[in-house]
Amino acid sequence: MKKRIYIIVGAVALVAGVYIFFFTGSKSDMDLKVKVQKGLFEIVVSTTGELQALNMENINAPEELRGRNVRMADIKILDLIPEGTVVDSGDYVGALDRSSLDNTMKSTEAELEQIKAQYENALVDTSLNLRQMRDNIQNLLFTLEEAQITMDQSTYEPPATQRKAKNDYDRALRNYEQEKQRYVLRKEQESGKIRDIQIKLSRKEDECKDMVELIGKFTIFAPKPGMVIYLKEWGGTKRKVGSTISPWDRTIATLPDLSVMVSKTYVNEVDISKIKTKQTVRLGVDAFPDKKYTGVVTDVANVGEQLRNSDAKVFEVLVRMNQSDSILRPSMTTSNEILISTIPDVLYLPLEALHADSVPFVYRTNGTKQVIIPGEMNDNFRIIEQGLEEDDEVFLSTPENPEKFGLAGTELIQVLKDREAKRKEDALRQEREKEQNNLRRGGGGGGGPTPGMGRPGNRPRGGGEGRRN
Repeated sequence: MKKRIYIIVGAVALVAGVYIFFFTGSKSDMDLKVKVQKGLFEIVVSTTGELQALNMENINAPEELRGRNVRMADIKILDLIPEGTVVDSGDYVGALDRSSLDNTMKSTEAELEQIKAQYENALVDTSLNLRQMRDNIQNLLFTLEEAQITMDQSTYEPPATQRKAKNDYDRALRNYEQEKQRYVLRKEQESGKIRDIQIKLSRKEDECKDMVELIGKFTIFAPKPGMVIYLKEWGGTKRKVGSTISPWDRTIATLPDLSVMVSKTYVNEVDISKIKTKQTVRLGVDAFPDKKYTGVVTDVANVGEQLRNSDAKVFEVLVRMNQSDSILRPSMTTSNEILISTIPDVLYLPLEALHADSVPFVYRTNGTKQVIIPGEMNDNFRIIEQGLEEDDEVFLSTPENPEKFGLAGTELIQVLKDREAKRKEDALRQEREKEQNNLRRGGGGGGGPTPGMGRPGNRPRGGGEGRRN
């Protein structure tokens, strides 16, 4: 019997709890109220950033990669110590893949041996050729001396014999002189060929020497003490083992100066016009939520960019931190609140409490739908210029039976209309000023045709004058 009573009591309690949860609790959620607050109002732009060192030293591959005697394409990073490792000057950092250089060196050494063989052959050929020409000159000299003797002996011979002996001598002399000239020219020619081969040989020897020295520099060491941080490339990926470098981008990793940190963040194109240098920034580090820092905007990009996996245009903004902290590390995520302006002693409400159809309004707890004049706003709140007083209570969301709330503050509707008319008038005036400035820059004060009028000699169709739009 008692067991049955306990079961009945438990069932009743369960039904009561369900009723309270689904009906009473739901109603309380819908009827959340909030009071109008008064005080200092801050307009901020909130962004997410990433810590970086303001100054850093790059750990580079050897500069000889772009030397005159070494021609290499992309080089793979073969090994790299873990990011965040603290190193001293001269400590091992990583190594580059030298297989490409080894292959290039083998090819260069083969070319060097070939040039050496050409040089030795050229020396032998030159020696043989010039030796043969010297023998010819000697033989021609003997022939010339014999012609001289014959001509001298023909003194008492008939004139015809004398002329023939003289002609033989002249021919022998001419052959001798011509062969000597050919020898001089051939010697210069052979010397030029040998010089060319010597130059090629010297260049190839220097190339091999540079490669031997370069291979020893494919092991990378730290240039100074610090913490090794991987280099972040343009696309956002970090340069690590397996990444490639080029002779024109030789950075393997970085050694940041952790004494001065900056937060690199991106602001969307809607808010970038509000951001100026020297604005104060409140910073938080996600890794240390209890820590709070301050900073100042030091640089605002003039040109937007589109980040990967995003369609929106953003602008890079750098925030320099005012404090230094040994626990901070590069690449930590930061929350940044860039303070745009502060407005003292104003009324404001959460954005959720504001509604609008044709005019902005709030649901007051006194049963009225109060028209308001809203002002500036930030991420969470908006200023109430007219329509409410301090400590007035409003519903945070649309209450039950909103049609029962009567409209109050209708006198503010005209203020809203006047404000909208003034906004349109200001926009129209700015547009006209912009058009006039464009005409001054483009027309130079009357050089072109009047806008809306036909060009000289080209009258509008129908014979009438062109109409001004």
